[in-house]
Amino acid sequence: MGSGVGMNKIFSRTIEGSKRALDSDIFFSFTRSPTVMAAAIVTITFIAASMMAPWIAPHQVFDVKTIDLMDAFTPPAWLPDGMAKFPLGTDDQGRDVLSTILFGSRVSLLVAFAGITLSMIIGVGLGLVSGYVGGRVDAFIMRIADIQLAFPTILIALLINGLARGFLPRRLHDEVAIYVLILAIALARWVQFARTVRSSTMVEKNKEYVKAARVIGRHPAAIMFQHVLPNVTGPVLVIATISLALAVIIEASLSFLGVGVPATQPSLGTLIRIGNNYLLSGEWWMTIFPSSALITLVLSINLLGDWLRDALNPKLR
Repeated sequence: MGSGVGMNKIFSRTIEGSKRALDSDIFFSFTRSPTVMAAAIVTITFIAASMMAPWIAPHQVFDVKTIDLMDAFTPPAWLPDGMAKFPLGTDDQGRDVLSTILFGSRVSLLVAFAGITLSMIIGVGLGLVSGYVGGRVDAFIMRIADIQLAFPTILIALLINGLARGFLPRRLHDEVAIYVLILAIALARWVQFARTVRSSTMVEKNKEYVKAARVIGRHPAAIMFQHVLPNVTGPVLVIATISLALAVIIEASLSFLGVGVPATQPSLGTLIRIGNNYLLSGEWWMTIFPSSALITLVLSINLLGDWLRDALNPKLR
């Protein structure tokens, strides 16, 4: 009986929360912008398709038994010599381009999501400590951030990637390539989170609710993470959304340069690099379609980030 009442309460709260979300200014702003709605549909479609790639891809690109080198360089289905079973053609190994894009998007999004999540954890933590503690701790963290901002993000990622590969045995390079990419993205993007959270924390720590928490003897760590953190998450969500698109570009750039994921785990950057080798010989589809997928994905995420930034800005409401 008690469990039934509890489930009813949870269901009622869920319904109330959904109604509040539908009546919110953010949802109204979302429904009033066809561009943002289209960007959301494209982004969700990419994420869903990449996650379900093993089940919806026309071909299993990692199964050697299903790959025939005689199918290599087959043009898209609507061109002469094209084949219906390869809608977007094949690459130099006879793999279906559409299937490789689905699996490649999966790798790119996985690396980007994990990298931005880790960078957010690092940046938010350091930003909270820097803004709340202040003094030498603040000066030390911010000087490191200033030094890192003097270099382009891609160079920082290349440096971290190179150091990791230099310290690890060569036989482990392919096995840990994805983890190295995630770490490179995280250490290259944490500064934006740290500086934003630091600024918001310096404002929040002087408010009455923080002073009251100090008076009753709350531990500084509890004040930072239980009281201050919930009030500085708005800008963090915006930065995370925009940084996700940049993380996809970083991963694609590193893979295009040959220092990203191994060829056995193709990402969009790897597919573009492979196709670029044959672009001048007429096999344009090998690079055009993965490039178009990358551009569409990054553009849609950027549009969502721009909308979220404006929607969460009280001055623009």
